[in-house]
Amino acid sequence: MNLKVFIATFWAIFVAELADKTQLVGMSMAAKTGKPISVWLGSVSAYVIVTIISVLLGALLSKYIKPEVIRYSGGIIFIIIGILILFDKI
Repeated sequence: MNLKVFIATFWAIFVAELADKTQLVGMSMAAKTGKPISVWLGSVSAYVIVTIISVLLGALLSKYIKPEVIRYSGGIIFIIIGILILFDKI
């Protein structure tokens, strides 16, 4: 395992996930249910699966598409989704 890649990935994900909708859902579910351990286990399980899918998809795409294209495409999609949310289209 490459420790430098691990640490860079950890901090990138940690900072990106601060105060996002996933945390808000987790807080509201824990408050609503009063079962923080169950909410935590459900959240971690879902995030593990989502992460596995995204890592495998990224590895597959990188064989056919340059990393820069993947990064810019992701950014463009993120902006489009943000605009659609802003105008209540999704």
